Amino acid sequence: MARILAIDYGKKRTGLAVTDTLQIVPGALDTLDTKQLMPFLNDYVKREEVERIIIGEPVQPNGQPSENLRRVKQFEEAWRKAHPEIPIEGYDERFTSVMAHRTMLDAGLRKKARQDKALVDRISATIILQDYLQKIRPAIP
Repeated sequence: MARILAIDYGKKRTGLAVTDTLQIVPGALDTLDTKQLMPFLNDYVKREEVERIIIGEPVQPNGQPSENLRRVKQFEEAWRKAHPEIPIEGYDERFTSVMAHRTMLDAGLRKKARQDKALVDRISATIILQDYLQKIRPAIP
């Protein structure tokens, strides 16, 4: 089975998360400079089989698009042109940064670690992926 990859796309940095090959467990993959995202992914999909990409679409709490949504949509379009064989799907990422900080607090990370924006981006991507997996595979009662 192929992996599912999630992207927390930012103006400067982008967090990545990926499932295992059985698409059960999501895990943080990397945080990189957003300018390096396309080259990184081009290389990654040559080495690993990726079924689809989930990209967080930033929406404000009131449902209005955030200023970063335009950049996300541009990346989605560029990906579709470069890799039509690997679908990319937008996913509402509202509150993922807040949840990432909460996760860091719950894990007992010290203040300095919680200020690591790259770590927040990786955790946010993992939360997007976990939420997506729960949506497509609801828990069995």
